Amino acid sequence: MSSTQPTLTLNNGVDMPAVGLGVYQSSPEETIEAVVTALQVGYRHVDTAAAYFNEREVGEAIKRSEISREEVFLETKIWMSDYGYEATLRGYEKSRRKLDVDQIDLLILHQPLADEFDKTIAAYTALETLLADGRVRAIGISNFNPEQVDELVTRTTVVPAVNQIEVHPYFTQPAWREANDRHGILTQAWSPIGGSYTYNDDVTANPLEDKVIVGLAEKYGKTAAQITLRWHIEHGFSAIPKSVKAHRIAENFDVFDFELTAEEVENIDRLDTGERGGPDSNTLNLKNFGFPIPD
Repeated sequence: MSSTQPTLTLNNGVDMPAVGLGVYQSSPEETIEAVVTALQVGYRHVDTAAAYFNEREVGEAIKRSEISREEVFLETKIWMSDYGYEATLRGYEKSRRKLDVDQIDLLILHQPLADEFDKTIAAYTALETLLADGRVRAIGISNFNPEQVDELVTRTTVVPAVNQIEVHPYFTQPAWREANDRHGILTQAWSPIGGSYTYNDDVTANPLEDKVIVGLAEKYGKTAAQITLRWHIEHGFSAIPKSVKAHRIAENFDVFDFELTAEEVENIDRLDTGERGGPDSNTLNLKNFGFPIPD
């Protein structure tokens, strides 16, 4: 297995490992073992969030791994319940204490508040303050559509370093990615492998079972998941696959010893269904998802 992975240079000059471990829906107990395993395999990027309720375990796992803190790119997210300038500053402190670090490498807003966008702007302004103070190394956003990206950039000073959005072969998000590119924002993919999901109420899809991806897996002696993650790398995306299984964690990192051709990348691009597997961020608001983040 190759442990040499590419890094991506963010728009403020900070380098970030291209592939990270995601811990969405990982229980606290599973999180420690998964992060330690990932760091032992060679990962140097971990993505968590206040709303995942496992930041403490991520911080503990980094300590147990005995990997130097300076070698690990640590990313977390502020939940919408902590939006607003002062509330977001407090949200940062809650995350920093749970992670038990002096500085967070990348801090992003987890969702836009479409119906309270002024509060979203205030939250992002707090991120700008944290960046200026050196308490974070880079700031960004997640699940912002092109119009929201344009408005945020117009109303704030620092262009986000990343926009973390749903991207995989069955949902490639070309319009959202183009908006990111236009502003110099890196596209970071959550749910990068896709997996099985249902859209249009009755259509079940799984890119890992698609004949194009399976065929490439056979050609390169790789798994369908590895082909999918390599597709992200060829596009220059950041990908943060989630797993708590040691063999899957290792498998998802073993993608740096081969390349897809431009034609193969285009063939995977054509698999796009135009249908998301995750929720539409515009449907999320404080009334239906405004749970508190404890200290």
